[in-house]
Amino acid sequence: MVEELRDRHGVTRLLAIAGIPRASYYKWRASGSKRKETHSRDHEIKEHMLAIHLIHPYFGYPRMKTALREAGYLVNHKKVWRLMKELSIPSVIRKKRKYSSYTPSVVYPNRLRRQFHAAGPQQKLVTDITYISDGARFYYLSAIQDLFNNEIVAWQISERNDVKLVLDTVEQWTRKRDVSGAVLHSDQGFQYTSAAYNTRLEEFGVKGSHSRKATCLDNACIESFFSHLKTEKLYLHQCKSETEIHQAVEEYIYFYNYQRFQAKLKQRAPIEYRHALAA
Repeated sequence: MVEELRDRHGVTRLLAIAGIPRASYYKWRASGSKRKETHSRDHEIKEHMLAIHLIHPYFGYPRMKTALREAGYLVNHKKVWRLMKELSIPSVIRKKRKYSSYTPSVVYPNRLRRQFHAAGPQQKLVTDITYISDGARFYYLSAIQDLFNNEIVAWQISERNDVKLVLDTVEQWTRKRDVSGAVLHSDQGFQYTSAAYNTRLEEFGVKGSHSRKATCLDNACIESFFSHLKTEKLYLHQCKSETEIHQAVEEYIYFYNYQRFQAKLKQRAPIEYRHALAA
């Protein structure tokens, strides 16, 4: 009431009638101004959070806090959690895998032991599978990467995450080049510990290698490639069909192999680096 009537009757008189100390009144006014400023800043932060969530719907509040900090907003994790709750933008939670009684046929020793440097092509390679969604169903991308220059030397997409997908990828790789004596490293997924996979590697003289259980860093290079593929291509251009997914993956792998320079490769793209050393 004092705030509403101050222009007509004067603050001193109104405070005397209301029995309110001047210090209390001006402290209240200052806090009100601060509340308006905070509200305005929260609105700005929320807009950034919505933009980040659109690109990275899997971000929970810890990674959302990091993304905001990179954008210049220093916000503690409690506030980020509160604002995400107000905006109703929870992270996309992956479902926990059900227990499987699968017994692997073959488990290779970890021949790489995180030694990801290779002196030449076709010496050390890594492989893995990742999933891609078109909004209605999942598809599976299998890829093989040469650690000499990070080049993707073979890849296949399938509607099924099975042994055939892995064997088709190996088949594509072996058709292009002599792979005898190469080390092919993977995790201990059922495809890579199957008898059929082991037989295929033996046919071509390839040495199998497996990560330790639940140790994704043992296969960090191919995981890094999948991360680049999704953040630099798939999350920016939402594919609506298997055809669009195949085209997007093909475009990105061409870009990655021929045009995407890497600091590890002396600011060259993988194939450019391989050609430069062969010249």
